[in-house]
Amino acid sequence: MNIWEDTNQSYIRAMMEKNTAGENEALKERLTAIDWSILEHIKRRETVNERGVFAPLDAVETGEIEARGEEFRKIGLQAIRDGKVGAVLLAGGQGTRLGLEKPKGTLNIGIDRELYLFEQLIRNLTEVTDEAGVFVPFYIMTSNINHDDTVAFFEEHAYFGYPKEYVRFFVQEMVPACDFEGRVLMESSTEPVMSPNGNGGWFSSMVSAGLLSDIRARGIEWLNVFAVDNCLQRIADPMFIGATIAYGCESGAKVVRKAAPDERVGVLCTEDGRPSIAEYYEMTEEMATARKENGDLKYGFGVILNYLFSEKKLEQIADAKMPIHVVEKKIPYMDADGTFVKPEQPNGYKFETLVLDMVHMMDNCIPYEVVREREFAPIKNLHGVDSLDTARELLKGCGIQL
Repeated sequence: MNIWEDTNQSYIRAMMEKNTAGENEALKERLTAIDWSILEHIKRRETVNERGVFAPLDAVETGEIEARGEEFRKIGLQAIRDGKVGAVLLAGGQGTRLGLEKPKGTLNIGIDRELYLFEQLIRNLTEVTDEAGVFVPFYIMTSNINHDDTVAFFEEHAYFGYPKEYVRFFVQEMVPACDFEGRVLMESSTEPVMSPNGNGGWFSSMVSAGLLSDIRARGIEWLNVFAVDNCLQRIADPMFIGATIAYGCESGAKVVRKAAPDERVGVLCTEDGRPSIAEYYEMTEEMATARKENGDLKYGFGVILNYLFSEKKLEQIADAKMPIHVVEKKIPYMDADGTFVKPEQPNGYKFETLVLDMVHMMDNCIPYEVVREREFAPIKNLHGVDSLDTARELLKGCGIQL
């Protein structure tokens, strides 16, 4: 049965009653292209969030990294020089919370001169490619909202000196949203409400965009994925890559030592014996405050959304299908009367995959400690905690001229 024939789908049917024949043809074509099996996950929304038994996972700490630095760097640089490493930037967001109606990466983080967030990330990557003497393939995930603006921005700024032939853009897959009764919400008379498929959807989006052939042709074995908002992070970091390979792991996660037991960060640990991430709100007080004999927190390392994954394992995960999380959200939509509604309370479900599930589907994952002041300067807000203000101070502390 076609979705528009389902009597429960009152929003779609209301639009079709008002539409012209041509508009309905356009709507049917749009609806036919969507995989509606996603709605079946509503029934499983409680079980997908059930968690197993957490246990601490020891990290490779800075002391060991310093002691074995030469070894890790050599292994990592060799992997980069052999063309085995690619970088993936998650940049689908807009800078709305920063007062910017443009892609978040176009934010000017400079003070006395222009320095864009995208530009700083390219500089971070170029430090590594200069040392390695080769360029790293750079994949940039955009969204349907910011794709054209992102590509135009890179073109306008000549890719900040990075060779264009090493940069590929791809759009994150979108999935429909619905109300609490499973009725698909409409954005307009011919378009359902669609939303990004979560931060765990980056690899499936690469596959859908046809980039798997590019990855295979280049011989890439490792993908370093990271978020746009951390302007200090090291990208394709030889030490991180080398440590992951040296430990024989198929994934790695950069982590920072928690500032306090109750810091609101996800913690890398194990869950039922496999690597996983416990979100701060899932941790009991006993877990959060438990300490080792030396006084360090047992669950003491928070993730910063900078991961290294075996490409071969990612292909296996893509075939296995990741869990879909059904999340309550405030979703603007067009009601049956054609009035656009901006709800003040959650009114429906969005469907998301999460990168923590990618980690959990790995056989192992190495937590790799980095120094917060050198590699973690997220920009979530204009002012306050994790803001443009705090990031600028951290950048200046690292000797970066603003």
